[in-house]
Amino acid sequence: MRKIALITGANRGIGLEVARQLSQEGFLTVIAARSRVAGEDATKSLQRNGADVRFIELDVTDFGSVQNAAQTLAQQVDHLDVLVNNAAILGDENLSVLETGAALLQNMLTTNTIGPLLVTQAFLPLLSKSGAGRIINVSSSAGSLNDMTSYAPAYSISKAALNAVTRQLAAALQGKGIAVNSVCPGWVRTDMGGRHAPRSVARGAETIVWLATAAPQNLTGQFLRDRKVIPW
Repeated sequence: MRKIALITGANRGIGLEVARQLSQEGFLTVIAARSRVAGEDATKSLQRNGADVRFIELDVTDFGSVQNAAQTLAQQVDHLDVLVNNAAILGDENLSVLETGAALLQNMLTTNTIGPLLVTQAFLPLLSKSGAGRIINVSSSAGSLNDMTSYAPAYSISKAALNAVTRQLAAALQGKGIAVNSVCPGWVRTDMGGRHAPRSVARGAETIVWLATAAPQNLTGQFLRDRKVIPW
């Protein structure tokens, strides 16, 4: 049975690189993005290099869009092996938590925390048919309670909450053939990370791809960076 992976926010950056690498591993890769134009452009860029990639429109902040995407994919494939919850936003790098308003925090939580949970719930029927499903939540060291600083408070809170979602999902799916983990890709040169970041997108994607392809299936409920478990 051919492996199938879906990556949210995959029209650029780490998501696009994960899609590229998984395609090279022989996966049928589904690029999910809220912008049809950007998603189709990214899909075509990989297809030109021989990748078996398709696009599906999905806005993680819109429950109707999430449901429609899951229904559309279920009409095209009979299972899903890997779900990478990569879509995220950052916009409060220069704010203190003392200046963080409700609207900003709600927006960050909707995209970075609630979105991945709703996407997972919607695609769980397909993941359950894999026999060895893998859910990978792209988090950040900013969300690590062990390493947290004053940087980007709303973003940090949303990623810490995403790590809690990972733990909850791993517990709920224990013994059901689906592993769930969080990944810190490091500080990566993307539109979000900026050009001064030390890591390439290939390096940032490395642990995500490893979890999708080669990590032990019984590795679940963990937070990883560089293929190693790190503190929450």
